[in-house]
Amino acid sequence: MKLPNLLIIAGTGNKSGKTSMVCRIIGQFRPLGIVSVKITPHFHETTPGLVLIAEKKGYSIYEETDRSTTKDTSRMLKAGASRVYFAKVTDNSLDEAFKEIMIKIQDGTPIVCESPALRHYTEPGLFIIMTSPLKDNQKDIRVLLDLPHLEFNMDFLASKRDIPVSFNDGKWISLQNGN
Repeated sequence: MKLPNLLIIAGTGNKSGKTSMVCRIIGQFRPLGIVSVKITPHFHETTPGLVLIAEKKGYSIYEETDRSTTKDTSRMLKAGASRVYFAKVTDNSLDEAFKEIMIKIQDGTPIVCESPALRHYTEPGLFIIMTSPLKDNQKDIRVLLDLPHLEFNMDFLASKRDIPVSFNDGKWISLQNGN
């Protein structure tokens, strides 16, 4: 499925800056009414502020309503996302869960999604991989590195006022030379 209004962010591991990048992009494009999505395979206990909106065998989808905590979805809401969806999914249910979320989003709305696995099912307008020199909890994303993408790290985020991306005519695009 091709979705030019979707920007997917993946990372080389924990603490690579995935959520920080999501929040920076949301803040940079706040007037556009960005919808943010976080998809995880971890079925940990649900926290206050998450309102269940869909549940089937293999997935649960929530909408974040609390912008006052330090959890990733709350940070996205605080950064200015018009809505934030959180999905806990099994690998076999990811595509179905994402389609369920898409029903709730108006066509053409800019979407920023933190989910490396979604890239296996969807061709986004833009795909960003956050890299980290940390060796703890490194993820094997070699297959994703073969797909068209941009790479950034936390030092890059700290050094730039604006991320070199744009949303034009319903599509995420890179503003970097050569991309």
